[in-house]
Amino acid sequence: MIPDISFNAAFHASPIGQYLLAPTDKLEILAVNDAFLHAVSRRREEVLGTPLFEAFGSDPDDPDNTGVRDLDRSIRTAIATGQSQKMPVQRYPIKMHKDGQSWFEDMYWSATNTPVYDREGGLLCISHTTIDITAQVLAEKALRVSREEAVRHAHSAEAERAYLAGVLQAAPMGVIVVDKTMTVRHRNSAHMKLFGEAIPRSSGKIDFERWNGWFIDGDRAGCKLMAHEWPLHRACGGETVDRCMLEVEAFLPEAPRRMMMVSAAPIGDGTDVLGAVAVSVDIAQRVRAEQALKEADQRKDEFLAMLAHELRNPLAPIGSAAALLALDGTNIDHVKRSSSVIRRQVQHMTALIDELLDVARVTRGLIKLDKTVLDAKQVVAEALEQVRPIIESRNHTLQVSQPPLSAFVRGDQKRLVQVIANLLNNAAKFTPEGGIIRVELAIDRQHVRVTVQDNGVGMSRSLIDKAFELFTQAERTSDRSQGGLGIGLALVRSLVELHDGVVFAESDGADQGARFTVCLPRLEADHSPVREAKTIYRQPDAVGLRVLMVDDNIDALDVLEMLLTSMGHEVASTPHSTEAMEQAHAFEPQVCLLDIGLPHIDGLTLAGMLRKDPLTRDTTLIAMSGYGQDTDRAAARSAGFDYYFVKPVDAGELAALLRQIGQQHSAA
Repeated sequence: MIPDISFNAAFHASPIGQYLLAPTDKLEILAVNDAFLHAVSRRREEVLGTPLFEAFGSDPDDPDNTGVRDLDRSIRTAIATGQSQKMPVQRYPIKMHKDGQSWFEDMYWSATNTPVYDREGGLLCISHTTIDITAQVLAEKALRVSREEAVRHAHSAEAERAYLAGVLQAAPMGVIVVDKTMTVRHRNSAHMKLFGEAIPRSSGKIDFERWNGWFIDGDRAGCKLMAHEWPLHRACGGETVDRCMLEVEAFLPEAPRRMMMVSAAPIGDGTDVLGAVAVSVDIAQRVRAEQALKEADQRKDEFLAMLAHELRNPLAPIGSAAALLALDGTNIDHVKRSSSVIRRQVQHMTALIDELLDVARVTRGLIKLDKTVLDAKQVVAEALEQVRPIIESRNHTLQVSQPPLSAFVRGDQKRLVQVIANLLNNAAKFTPEGGIIRVELAIDRQHVRVTVQDNGVGMSRSLIDKAFELFTQAERTSDRSQGGLGIGLALVRSLVELHDGVVFAESDGADQGARFTVCLPRLEADHSPVREAKTIYRQPDAVGLRVLMVDDNIDALDVLEMLLTSMGHEVASTPHSTEAMEQAHAFEPQVCLLDIGLPHIDGLTLAGMLRKDPLTRDTTLIAMSGYGQDTDRAAARSAGFDYYFVKPVDAGELAALLRQIGQQHSAA
């Protein structure tokens, strides 16, 4: 049996932070162990006898901190109910002192408040035990477990033993205490759940020869532990073992293996080792989370490499076309062909960027759906029309099956067409030339289902499980010239879920094709969609305007100036925002076309200056920006802009807008 003094030694040697509180209104600190003092950088004489929330009060500059309130509530509940109170992960800023300076440092704790009673049932104190999990919360990589809980120094050995037994039993991690002969003196219920109630012993002593465990990390990762290598065995030899990562076979009928972090420390009276204590924490969930983070990080790196590749591809023909125009700009045929190449490649790059922006909006919950009553047959028809060029270019056979009845759903037509077109694009890209793509639309009483099936390369089980995760891609082969960013299916799932639907993938394996099914809630037949009549506007001849352009991208400025001049407008331009006001006074523009991201004076500030100047107060201001979020548009409106274009500016839309402005000036 461990001498009574060993319990006091265990309390102060414990790697788990703990302090004991008087069950009074002020909650005075009766005792505190070394682990807690070390964690908060305090000396024992600073806190003993001090009310808890005077020793560890709130940060007055942190109005969001609820640490003191939550801790006080948990302690009061433990006193009132007589039951142990386990707190959720709690942020509790601790005031630190060093070199005459003090500051609050955020710390995160997993804490338990346990009432401790004497033999007659009287409440002696409240045991507060803490596990410092700051590193896990902030870095999500380093796993830290607080030191073992222990008990305060008491005046009598029996009271000390009661304190320790109560604290260890309430501990949320497995705790085992042995004497120097390896005879078990205490095991809490958490330890029994981890290892099993009956652990191998020989003559009452732990028999580590019959224990099975393997190192998880370090130089001996994967190696089986020898008997003398178990942390508890090493601690009985006087060694302190901190955070040893192990895979342990539990002593249960199915012998399950568990990943654990084990810390152990010797118990002594200052001259001799009297025993040892070990703390074990199941870390399987944390290891899986860390592995998931590593996989996500790897997918992110692969995505960035793919993004760079996909964006470089269009730059090569654009660069070549630009070089050809510079060398032989008088050859009309070369100019037309080069312009066509540049236009197609810009459209391709724009589509890639739009796809990225769509994913960003969906994942941040910023996308807004314009839901109306739709016939899913029309959605499928529009999606087929969009992807028909790629299907025909790869000589695929397209088979479409639809019911005679309408298939009404409520949704955003543009987004649902995007969903089906995305699935069809994937089928076309990942099916070798001359393949078969089947599209089936089916309805039942409650659902409308659209299935896209191909006889292409198929999908492995592991790829199906991750198909709808962001940045997931199958292995690319040289014949998949269309490329992709690995975000299409993630976007599909998000858009379908926004329509209260589900999407899933199926495949019989490699080269067995794939099948994707979108399932949406069906509307009753009487919910027929209301079709809006389209008004066709007659475009009169354009009216020439005086247009001032400001853009620090000289190439973009030159091309746009030529374009507007060819439309019959009089154009003045400058790449320097500092010259804009001077140009405006000399030119008296009717329209100002301003880049937002200008150096020196940004477009928003410049717009405000133009609005304040009497000469340009009523000038039409048009913004050009690479950012298209609602917040960006709102900022432009507040600055005084009338219209907003996201780069690359669509020449047709700009021409139509200037034609409209010209009509207004002509009418005035």
